Amino acid sequence: MGVQGCGKSTVGQALADSLGLRFVDGDDLHSSEARAKMASGHPLTDNDRLPWLARVAQTVADALAPTETGGGEPIVIACSALKRGYRDLMRGIVPSLVFMELYGSQALIAERLTHRNHEYMPPTLLDSQFEALEPLTADEAGARIDLVNSPVAIVALILTQLTSPATPNEPKEIAH
Repeated sequence: MGVQGCGKSTVGQALADSLGLRFVDGDDLHSSEARAKMASGHPLTDNDRLPWLARVAQTVADALAPTETGGGEPIVIACSALKRGYRDLMRGIVPSLVFMELYGSQALIAERLTHRNHEYMPPTLLDSQFEALEPLTADEAGARIDLVNSPVAIVALILTQLTSPATPNEPKEIAH
């Protein structure tokens, strides 16, 4: 989770590859209306985001659901999940969700966005994302990982965090 340009898709795909899991980019689950709104430079409102967040969480729930041939499969999904309320909504659908927040300074991420061409998310929306961002808190399962780390190092840190017995309900600041 995190603001645009923090590396959610890059790290998520690498994490999924390392675990042999399916990766889903939450951006692919936005409605055409939401994409058009963002492409025009307008940030989404909470009401715009709620159906999308439900789709993201339902995608995870569907993957985890048992099938005729056995148990479901965990997946890695990239999703901004900027606000606590958004994450709570998602955990209401999938209580076992663990969030890994990729964070860095606004200046660092703005610089990264100058090297990226996103289909519908212009760099001008970064300010609104930082304004909306509510970092993980002590009672949320997951970790906050500093972007000073390389994507490979971030994946290694996430793997360590996921296998730590303290992962549930004890986010950690990881800035190795």
